[in-house]
Amino acid sequence: MHHKIGILTGGGDCAGLNSAIKWVVKTALDPYLSRNGDMTLEVVGIRDGWKGLVEVDPSDPTSLARWTQPLDELIVRTWDRYGGTNLGTSRTNPFNPKDDKSAKCLANIEGLGLTSIVAIGGEDTLSVAHKLYNLGQKVVGIPKTIDRDLNVTDYTLGYDTALNVITEEVDRLRTTAGSHNRIFVVEVMGRHAGWLALEGGQAAGAHIILIPEHDFDTAKVAELLQKRRAAGVRYDVVVVSEGAKARGGEEVYLSDKTDGFGHKVLGGIGNALAKDLERLTGFETRHVVLSHIQRGGSPTSRDRLMGRYFGIAAVDLILEEDFGRMVAYRNGEITSVALKQAIERLFLVDIDRYYDTERYNGRRSSLSSYLKV
Repeated sequence: MHHKIGILTGGGDCAGLNSAIKWVVKTALDPYLSRNGDMTLEVVGIRDGWKGLVEVDPSDPTSLARWTQPLDELIVRTWDRYGGTNLGTSRTNPFNPKDDKSAKCLANIEGLGLTSIVAIGGEDTLSVAHKLYNLGQKVVGIPKTIDRDLNVTDYTLGYDTALNVITEEVDRLRTTAGSHNRIFVVEVMGRHAGWLALEGGQAAGAHIILIPEHDFDTAKVAELLQKRRAAGVRYDVVVVSEGAKARGGEEVYLSDKTDGFGHKVLGGIGNALAKDLERLTGFETRHVVLSHIQRGGSPTSRDRLMGRYFGIAAVDLILEEDFGRMVAYRNGEITSVALKQAIERLFLVDIDRYYDTERYNGRRSSLSSYLKV
């Protein structure tokens, strides 16, 4: 029996992707693992996510060289040390209602002779994987999103590295903020889920943290900052998710253009909030947008390890022929969940458990029923 595994990364890049690819390859091709004597496996990388499966022409050697890459242990040996994705990525949606190319994608999967697909991505990438599974394709998923908003998994690739970037950059901003008596508004990623802002802000010691799950009162934010300044604090850091919005207001977008999944590009809340806070407080206020810096750099040890664990588990699912599932990390264990379950809703910050709506920061009680904030 011969298994030909196609592997791809979709959506935004992040740290940990190359580790997952490496360990899918190493596990699939490991000569020391005990398997049926007649079983052989090969792994083919698909370039630029679902776009590669849409654009490739399986009968054209030039096209194959452009959109696919045979992978072996020697090729991927050092990949886990590097951020991003060596296979490339895109936000292509083969099921885009404005330009449906799902039939072409299906034909190319057959033309390439792929017996299974490993899709590494977030909600959008895995929604395509789920649709392909419903059409009879043998697909498994690996969770990736720095927003950590995928359901039924306690970890998604890229999150820890992004969290560390936020902490490091806010630490650097403190020196200039304190030197000039400034307020710094730091805009971080997080379309619907505020985990990066909440945990990054807490780790960095931000005074104010604003998240998409709870609309903020700008005047109240200004009042909290004024109280701090009156108490003798020279500067303050405000961390805000890109998807956060003022009470009664709307999300702020960089443009009206949408990707293949219908998403507009968020961005600008940090600038808008900084202007409002300077007007209301009279304090010099600057803003910094961390943007794609959060996605970049070498993966932390956790992202390297989780990429390894997820990659190994993905091959396990293929060998067990347990398709239509996503590998997951739950309650300290590697497991798997149905793709449908993983994408049916987002994992958002539970305001009642984790967020103080009076101080716009993390709650200061975890176990006690007596402490309300």
